[in-house]
Amino acid sequence: MPEALKPVVAALIAVVGMFAQAPAARPAFDAFEVAAIKPTPYDQTSRFIRMVGAHQFNARGHTLKSLVGAAYNLPPQAISGGAAWADSERYDIVAKTPNEIRPNLDEQMSMLRELLAERFKLTFHREQKELSVYALTIAKNGPKLKESVAPDDPPALINIVFPDRISLPARNATMAQFASMIQRAVLDRPVVDKTGLSAKYDFSLEWTPDDTQFGEPLPAATQENPSKPDLFAALQQQLGLKLEATKGMVAVLVIDRVERPSEN
Repeated sequence: MPEALKPVVAALIAVVGMFAQAPAARPAFDAFEVAAIKPTPYDQTSRFIRMVGAHQFNARGHTLKSLVGAAYNLPPQAISGGAAWADSERYDIVAKTPNEIRPNLDEQMSMLRELLAERFKLTFHREQKELSVYALTIAKNGPKLKESVAPDDPPALINIVFPDRISLPARNATMAQFASMIQRAVLDRPVVDKTGLSAKYDFSLEWTPDDTQFGEPLPAATQENPSKPDLFAALQQQLGLKLEATKGMVAVLVIDRVERPSEN
């Protein structure tokens, strides 16, 4: 660049800098604006947590302990204590989220933690305990994963229960998020991501569950001729991943106090 032009370029950069705006700070999602909690109807068998649109948080068919597992990213095995009803009575939650944008999963769970403390009067402490865990690793022939085409979109990891199988159409998900989901919602023990993969991926996984998964027996688990392999085989065949049983120290959550919630 000619020496004579350098001061002009520097001046233009300075002017642009004067008018550039810093990106807007993301708003805080401290608590739901309002939340209704009701017992799950007896004829409802589905269980899920998801956003409906940008401002409605829905949790259906969950026990207090499964809500705690979701909120603190823990499998049932890593939660103990509390009254007997906390592991049997099921609740539906419909809550309105604050601000003008849709909260991400971490923000949803932060608001759920606040709701559990306020409405269920949940208190707990942590303890270190050696538990049976699964390590999520790469199978012998390598991963069969496609990097996401829209990695900036929110991750989607929702299991769909069919009469003969479970379907997971995952989008924009990291392996750490996948491991967190299957330990929280599917398996009966913690799952540690040991794949070393750091990208976001789009993938589909289908399997036949057994009676150790989802915290309760599902109709598909009793079929004599399943249409899909079990989870362990499906991971290797469809994704090039595997789950290895091992032992590890886990920060378990011990419930000290909990109360049944008021509906509103």
